[in-house]
Amino acid sequence: MTSVTWPASVDDRLNILVRAAAAAGEHTSRAELLAALVTDTEVDAERLAELLHRYRRLPAGALNDGNDRDDLPVVRSPGPHRIPSS
Repeated sequence: MTSVTWPASVDDRLNILVRAAAAAGEHTSRAELLAALVTDTEVDAERLAELLHRYRRLPAGALNDGNDRDDLPVVRSPGPHRIPSS
């Protein structure tokens, strides 16, 4: 299996999305949520290029807004936890 490294803010954002799914009553994992997002994405070269360009232009701190969401449940996943890259 390939190791995934991305900025810590992206890792935090994924955790927020898992918490949001839990708030909607879904018991899920980071991996399952990523799989759902990947399978829901159309194979459209132009749209994917646009998505990548938007991601690459995100300003520093753009994903930090939701990190302290008190309205979402805390989700603790079993097993080892990955260490996000800086």
